[in-house]
Amino acid sequence: MSIDAITGTISAQAAAAAAAAQAAAPKQAMDSEVFMHLLVTQLQNQDPSSPMDTNEMLAQTTQLAMMEKMTELTTTSTENFSLQMRIAASAIIGQNVSYLGADGKAVTGKADSVSFTNAVPTVSIGGKDIALDLISGISTVTPTVPAAS
Repeated sequence: MSIDAITGTISAQAAAAAAAAQAAAPKQAMDSEVFMHLLVTQLQNQDPSSPMDTNEMLAQTTQLAMMEKMTELTTTSTENFSLQMRIAASAIIGQNVSYLGADGKAVTGKADSVSFTNAVPTVSIGGKDIALDLISGISTVTPTVPAAS
């Protein structure tokens, strides 16, 4: 924040920046940025006659690296699960599927198409979109053979 040298007042631009910083929502999750900020603050405020133990600093740095890798692993796992749902939904096109209707009774129909617009793919069954996780059964469609004359 800059203070005007002559009047001692805060400039409008600095006041707006300070207000915006205060209005920012606080972080709810501890990420690597927060961890590094805490480590730097700890280093800045340490007693010069009793500096931080090197082993302790190494342990904290290792914890930061582990946290970052765990976050990457979680992201990869989530993406993998999403891809598996898409593959499963695509595989049931043309199959007879069953699900529980709004009245609680089993409904069976042919899966016509799949939509990936939502987090959980939806399967179109007889013109009705059903979430993949609501489908309770799948069976193959038996082709009808015309009777010989």
